[in-house]
Amino acid sequence: MFAETRAAVVGLGRSGVAAARLLLAAGARVRLIDQQDARCREVATMLEQGLDDVAGRVEIAAGPHHAGQFDGMDVAIMSPGVAVAKIRPFLPQANPPQVLAEMELASRFVQAPILAVTGTSGKTTTVTLAARMLEAAGKKVFLGGNIGTPLAEFVLSGETADVLVLEISSFQLQTCTTFHPRVGVFLNLAPNHLDYHADMEEYLQAKCMLFAQQTAADVAVVHASLRPLIEARGGLHASVRWFDEQAELSAGALLGAHNRANVQAAYLATSCFGVSKAQAQAAVDAFAPLPHRIQPVAEVKGVLFVNDSKATTPDAMAAAIRSMDRPVRLLAGGVFKGGDLTELTPLIREKVRQVALFGANRDVFEQAWQGVAPLSWDDTLEQAARRLFAEAQPGEAILLSPATASFDRYSSYTERGKDFMRVAALLEEEQA
Repeated sequence: MFAETRAAVVGLGRSGVAAARLLLAAGARVRLIDQQDARCREVATMLEQGLDDVAGRVEIAAGPHHAGQFDGMDVAIMSPGVAVAKIRPFLPQANPPQVLAEMELASRFVQAPILAVTGTSGKTTTVTLAARMLEAAGKKVFLGGNIGTPLAEFVLSGETADVLVLEISSFQLQTCTTFHPRVGVFLNLAPNHLDYHADMEEYLQAKCMLFAQQTAADVAVVHASLRPLIEARGGLHASVRWFDEQAELSAGALLGAHNRANVQAAYLATSCFGVSKAQAQAAVDAFAPLPHRIQPVAEVKGVLFVNDSKATTPDAMAAAIRSMDRPVRLLAGGVFKGGDLTELTPLIREKVRQVALFGANRDVFEQAWQGVAPLSWDDTLEQAARRLFAEAQPGEAILLSPATASFDRYSSYTERGKDFMRVAALLEEEQA
């Protein structure tokens, strides 16, 4: 399929390396492109040592993007973290390479049906629920994509599955051209990644690529709130199943209306593969909240610490606050990616007793919420959390739900969440 194809792989994270390996295994010639020369050389050595017959088929083009990196290329495979807009100015005007996501590339090598989930928030919870439901029905499942294992790694493993359950982001969907899920799930839409996409229209357009290749034999599971947007774009070719927060199943240990919606979406999607309501409910009942997603981590002197570090948008923050059945003392702040914080004003007034900001972009929050709730700012998460704990009363919750990216202080939202858990454990030890 890709024999003798000249392929540039842009970004050498896990998915980029997997894409390079798959291309080489398919007979392509691969040019490795990364900002770091050392990373290029490390990956080139690994590929040449780990695969047979690749001598002379791997080259390096390291450093800042420039036109020469893409000269003579047939395709350019993008890692999810590299915006297409960043390389577009450097693509040749005559015969530019076709730009593809790693997910798109790998999907061309699979035969098993795909259940793919996108949305601004809730993707990881929903795909994990869907995988557990399918497993409860005796299906062999691969779970990966934008989380965990890249699809290209699964292809290379030679393993089989009855259903491929994939989380897929707007970054990946934007450069999909033949990606064809048997069941596509669109959970929700809110301003996000506007530091990556030009505007909300481009963001929505990328999400809708999930359904572009579907036919009447396929199924689209879509939140009812998105119906006007979908219909304004001409509707979908697939059979559509609309859902909302009115779930047919109990959400078990998962808190909040948004998780009831996630449960319903997972059930509707997996029922297309023969999962019964009883099997789906058994999977939900055995399901624990995922790390960094409205995850209770400690209770200190009657104050519950809840880690929702994965909330990187105002919409995700709002869902977390609504899920709390206690008064909230809120930890927020970091690299703001877009959205309207003023829309949360009524919710903050109703449920939040105090807001402690930390890290970058304090001005965005202060402008939105000045006079709405008591506000403070500290440089670090630990200082802000200690400030909240000093004021908190038994029966309240300290909720880390930052509504921001983490890159001002941490390498990822996971590291931010782990730091919050460390502080909670430290306070628990100090109060013992």
